[in-house]
Amino acid sequence: QVQLVESGGGLVQPGGSLRLSCAASGSRFSGGFMGWYRQAPGKQRELVARIFSGGRTDYTDSVKGRFTISRDDAKNTVYLQMNSLKPEDTAVYYCGARAGGFGWPAYWGQGTQVTVSS
Repeated sequence: QVQLVESGGGLVQPGGSLRLSCAASGSRFSGGFMGWYRQAPGKQRELVARIFSGGRTDYTDSVKGRFTISRDDAKNTVYLQMNSLKPEDTAVYYCGARAGGFGWPAYWGQGTQVTVSS
């Protein structure tokens, strides 16, 4: 059984930093990817960043230069370091993963709230 467990969300002031973690069990998603998605109220869920098993990364334009995705294969965990946070980054952040290929994740975590506000 595949499980993705997120942690690290919270309330932070504009310009601050947070690090999200997603610990996976049940699969190493070989040939696929693990990533972070977010959904703000009234908006569709969107890709934030993903990292493939070969190390390639994708970022949405609005977070390039501010967010960094990384993975620890020994721990089967993916991280999202978020710096220079803005109010528009406020959303529920979901860990998503897929074994093999591209496309939308096949597995999801429960989500963690990130709120950027003064």
